[in-house]
Amino acid sequence: MNNQKSGSVIIVAIIALALGLGAGYWYGGKTGFQKGRAAAEADIKKVQEEAGKKASEEAAKAANPFQVENPLEKVEANPFDKVKKALNPFE
Repeated sequence: MNNQKSGSVIIVAIIALALGLGAGYWYGGKTGFQKGRAAAEADIKKVQEEAGKKASEEAAKAANPFQVENPLEKVEANPFDKVKKALNPFE
């Protein structure tokens, strides 16, 4: 009789352990999925914000023609100074 009780206790313990492992696996998977989803949503939001910021900076650079290339960069203040010096016979 003692053998039957210890055998049934072992079976109940194995069933309880299996149920506990199954419940732990289910809860851990559910919780991990929720955390992973939240992290992925945060990453996507961050990437979208950075892309929007970069696009607005690119649009601002393209809209400013002087930032791309200054058309007056090589213009001298008075271009006739060189001609005056070259044509003046008394210098």
